[in-house]
This record gives sequence, structure tokens and C-alpha cells, in this order.
Amino acid sequence: MKKIWLLIVFVSILFSCSGSERSNNNPNIPNYSVNLSVDMNLPAYSNLKFVSNGVIVPNFGAKGVIIFNAGGTYNAFDAACPNQALNSCTAMTIDGINAVCSCDKTSYSLFTGLGGKEYPLKQYKVEVNGTLIHVYN
Repeated sequence: MKKIWLLIVFVSILFSCSGSERSNNNPNIPNYSVNLSVDMNLPAYSNLKFVSNGVIVPNFGAKGVIIFNAGGTYNAFDAACPNQALNSCTAMTIDGINAVCSCDKTSYSLFTGLGGKEYPLKQYKVEVNGTLIHVYN
């Protein structure tokens, strides 16, 4: 009986664990494959060496990819407005530490991806190796 109880507890713990990432399910943004690398030594991406700076890399994801230096980590988000139909808005713009939707002017934090609407920014995975930033899903 003790073995069964331990097995039940172990299985419960195993299934209750989940990743720290939030759900990226968003009906407004398709799940495009993203796999890009940027070198912070290049002038176009050199601002990423400094905290609270971001760049938009066009032609990846739905409307481009925003890469942001969050201080010790890097965040990457799709530049498509998460709460608007994909074809109704142009790519978001960066305004300091926020990304701003061109349609409804909603600001989304580039630290968290949250913006006070139903869906947060669609986030991608990031790996950093020296001056290379790899963004993927």
C-alpha cells in the first residue's frame, strides 16, 4: 500500500510540473517557424548590448521579431499586434521599454510581454552565446 501511495504522489508531482513559459496560443497570430541569429557586433544590432534597448528584425514571424535586452536576459516577441487581426495592422513599434500596436495604440511591456488586453505578446525562445543571439520556437 505504501508503494502505491508513493507512486501516486510521484505521478501527481510529475504531471503538476509545467514550464515557466506562458501559453503562446493566440488565434490572431499564426505559429510561423522562427529561427534567426543576430550578431550584436553588427551596427544594426549593437544597441542590444545595453539594457532596455530593443530592435525589430523584419521578415521573421508574422510581422517581424522584436529582440529586447531585459538586463541579464534577452526577450524576443513577434511584432504583430496580439489582439488584432493579422492583416489589420502594421508591425508594432518600439517606444522605450514598450512595444506599441499601430491599430489600437496599446503598449506592451518588453520585459513581460503584458499589455492589459486579452492576449500578451507572442514570445519566442532566446539563447545567447557571446555576441550572438539565437531566436527560435
